[in-house]
Amino acid sequence: MSSVRSRVAFHRLIWVIVGLIALAVAAIGATAWGLRSDQIAAGFRETDRTAALLADQTNRSVATIDAALNDVAAHVAALGIDTPTDFARRAYTPEIYRFLDERLHQLPLATAITLTGSDGEVVNTTRQWPRPTVNIADRDFFQHMRDTDDHALYVNVPVTSRVAGTLTVYFSKRVNAKNGAFAGVIAIAVEIGYFANIYESVSSVSGQVFLLLRRDGTVIWRYPDPVRRSGVKLLPTSPFYQVVRNGGGSFRSGGTFNDGIRLVSVRPLADYPLVVDVAVSEQSVLAIWNRRMLAIGAGTLLVVCCAGVLLRIWAKQLGRLIVSEAQLARNSQDLKAANDRLDAAMNNVPQGVCMFDAAMRLTICNARYLDMYGLAPSDVGPGSTLRDLLVRRAARDRFSGDPDRYVAELRAQLDRGRPFGAVTQLADERVISVQNQPMADGGWVAVHEDITERQRAEAKVAHMARHDALTDLPNRAHFGEELEKLLARLRAGGPSFNLFMFDLDLFKAVNDSLGHPIGDELLKAIAQRLRGEAFAACTAARVGGDEFAVLQAEEGDAGENAVVLAKRLQAALAEPYRIEGHQIVIGISIGIALAPAHGTTQLELLKNADLALYRAKAGRLGFQIYEPEMDAEARLKRDLEVDLREALAQQQFVLHYQTIIDVPNRRVCAAEALVRWNHPTRGLLAPDRFIPIAEEAGLIIPMGEWILHQACRDAAAWPEHVKIAVNLSPVQFRSGRGNLLNCVTDALVSSGLSPRRLELEVTESVLLDATAESLAVLHQLKATGIAIVLDDFGTGYSSLSYLRIFPFDKIKIDKSFVAEFSSRADCAAIVCAVTGLGRSLQLETTGEGVETAEQFELLRAAGCTQVQGFLFDRPVPASELDLTTSIDDRLVRRVA
Repeated sequence: MSSVRSRVAFHRLIWVIVGLIALAVAAIGATAWGLRSDQIAAGFRETDRTAALLADQTNRSVATIDAALNDVAAHVAALGIDTPTDFARRAYTPEIYRFLDERLHQLPLATAITLTGSDGEVVNTTRQWPRPTVNIADRDFFQHMRDTDDHALYVNVPVTSRVAGTLTVYFSKRVNAKNGAFAGVIAIAVEIGYFANIYESVSSVSGQVFLLLRRDGTVIWRYPDPVRRSGVKLLPTSPFYQVVRNGGGSFRSGGTFNDGIRLVSVRPLADYPLVVDVAVSEQSVLAIWNRRMLAIGAGTLLVVCCAGVLLRIWAKQLGRLIVSEAQLARNSQDLKAANDRLDAAMNNVPQGVCMFDAAMRLTICNARYLDMYGLAPSDVGPGSTLRDLLVRRAARDRFSGDPDRYVAELRAQLDRGRPFGAVTQLADERVISVQNQPMADGGWVAVHEDITERQRAEAKVAHMARHDALTDLPNRAHFGEELEKLLARLRAGGPSFNLFMFDLDLFKAVNDSLGHPIGDELLKAIAQRLRGEAFAACTAARVGGDEFAVLQAEEGDAGENAVVLAKRLQAALAEPYRIEGHQIVIGISIGIALAPAHGTTQLELLKNADLALYRAKAGRLGFQIYEPEMDAEARLKRDLEVDLREALAQQQFVLHYQTIIDVPNRRVCAAEALVRWNHPTRGLLAPDRFIPIAEEAGLIIPMGEWILHQACRDAAAWPEHVKIAVNLSPVQFRSGRGNLLNCVTDALVSSGLSPRRLELEVTESVLLDATAESLAVLHQLKATGIAIVLDDFGTGYSSLSYLRIFPFDKIKIDKSFVAEFSSRADCAAIVCAVTGLGRSLQLETTGEGVETAEQFELLRAAGCTQVQGFLFDRPVPASELDLTTSIDDRLVRRVA
């Protein structure tokens, strides 16, 4: 009887073991499948987050490019494009080149801005001045702009730049003449490596592929792309099109490019016809799951094998009535070893994993789950419910909600039978993602993942896209957003505000003398001061180079607020800086535009603030509030520049001459050539109206050559003792040694004038940035016998070192000192000091601007060797020039 009972007991034990093994295998299988589904869902979430991040960043980058295109288009339209020919003519100027170059420096992502005419010829480009001879009529974007008359942004597939030779994407817009005809194209070039760098920086999953496409399915760029796919169009049957029409989403693809099954997330850009597509191979997503399941499968197989061995052993023992205690102990140890392997497999999962049954009781959880929420093994005993766990987590400050409400909401979600997830933030600022996978029996598997570092990385990338990398101030794009917010508030009846644009005076000198690293540290120090409490109510940004912008929105009188803040900025930023042992003192020039008085759009406010900044820098005013006449001045300057290009060809320039009197001999010893512009509609213009424009536009080179040749030809007919003095522009020195030397030599040879009768006058600005090359030019000119004169000495950055680095033949005393010689002691002292210096160095000294006999006598008494001014002669054409009358006769004639 005892044997029968033992046999029955063994049979029952075997069936219990078989049932337990089957249940364990089923649970492992359900868990494995749930983890697989979770892994795929996580893959979709990862691609979707990446796609959203890239779409947002790409949209901001394209918005910056679009704003720059609109800015250039507005600037070009202001030129007055009546016909396509006007565009090609008016847009090819150094001013437009500098304007494009300034805009390019504000676009760190771009490599060039190009203007192209209606015939495909490049009109102006930041890649090279003068422009290269390149025709792009065969380019895709040019043909599209030519055939499609709209204002939409167009993005072409990458092409190789014919100037730079790099693979480039062009963002372009059409330019129309006033009559609606196609005038040309504005294009901004972005090297394809820019997108590769962005995609590479956010790639976190092996096997990820990034695509930038147009909405019509054309691939602009694919990364990585071992075989170039640019220009390939997706098949019409692709789910891509439906997802784009729905505003974005995800789908599982069999692989468009025959590269296996992929999980694809699609995000169209909010404002532009572009789509960001992020795909990851299902194989790479499941790689970790496969490895883990291999370990779990191996463990499960081992458990089953062990169980089979045990069953076989036990089957053999059925014929025996008594099982030895030693054998039972060995079987128990084998079963424990199998359970240990299962526990090891679960506890090696990096996420917190737990499984609940239909009654919301915990059936299994791993150690990672306990560690994540600070739970002890005793907190998860048999029969523990989800509510019990939540209460214990709340006691450890790892759960902040209402446990009962949370359980009720979770039950409602489970009843729908679909996977769902949530992201929560713990009290210790950790961010946890929880994904729940319902099971058929009413229970569910929950996977808890700590995504704190991932979210921080995403936040950092988003911050970098909207802030300057050097100073960490808002960049131009971020500043534009803040400006647009204030404009929207203004349009809704909100308060006025002020826009400040400022740059640093002599910042280039800091870079040139101390190096760019010191310059960068200076920019950081300025940004730190802008972040101080004094400017806490303002929004400050670095918009490019040494240029900054500030938004001020304060109650009260806008003009008074602007003046107060401008003075505060000047005072704060003018305090000395101590950087790596160097003490640096700088100033700033500020341009101010008041909204809405000076504009109600970004374009108007930025343009007017720039005009005010230009006026402040030109007049050394410190700060300047925009005035309407600045627009008129800018338009006049542009009109004069356009007319100036035709003036030389149409022989509109004339030379007038003013005599220079030798004081000891009391007769004419030289005459200074002074150019006048006989404008067809504005009359005779003095040089101060057009010489600065000619220097900025680069037209001073041909103009200076004409002046030199004409002056030498006129002087060749004068008496031998009379010299000709010609002014040289600093720009002529920067044009290259050979150009200036050849020009002077040709003028002397063609006119037959002796070099000893030619005086060349240079200003201190030539010596301020003197280079070895410019000094070599001066020495070579002097070696031929030409006299070199230092003009306007005593003004600007006057330094006695100029007289040491170059042996001048004459110094000209500026007329501002002569005018107040008799009324101001300091002016008299300066004149006497200069004439005394001239005697010591054996230099001639010329007093300019002599208008009264008293001034002449004072200069003569001070030892001035030559004089020049209205007292003796006004500038006249060569035909009216009097070179023979003495000083005494001239004075008598003026009195008479």
